[in-house]
Formats: sequence, structure tokens, C-alpha cells
Amino acid sequence: MADKKKKKDEGVLAEAAEAVGTVVGKVAAALGVKGEKNTPPTNVKIPKLAKSGKSRLPRKEKKANKKAADAASRK
Repeated sequence: MADKKKKKDEGVLAEAAEAVGTVVGKVAAALGVKGEKNTPPTNVKIPKLAKSGKSRLPRKEKKANKKAADAASRK
């Protein structure tokens, strides 16, 4: 019901455009032209960065290790 009312309100140009579109679609389907629905997606998913294998030490342990390394290098 609502579609019929909309078509009456659209006008002659809209009806002509719709008719041309359906004809072009039928011709394209007959020729085997693939539409946009069949194309593969253009978005390529970017993988996340690999996590590093570094061990994370707390601040106090880092300072103690640095202090020990400095003392060893001074000997």
C-alpha cells in the first residue's frame, strides 16, 4: 500500500530512472557482469604487533642490578 503511494508521488522522472535501472540490471545479468556484492573486501586487516620477549623487572630490582653491574665494572 505504502509503495503505491510513494510511486505516485515520485513523478515521471523517478519512474523512468527506475525502469532504466531494471533494464540495465537485466542486461548486465545476462552478459554475466558481476556486481559489487561479489567483489572481495578491500579492507586488509593489519595484524597486531608481536609482544617482545623482554622481561620486565620492578624498579628496585633494576636499581640493584645496575648497582651490582657498576660495582663489578669498577673492580
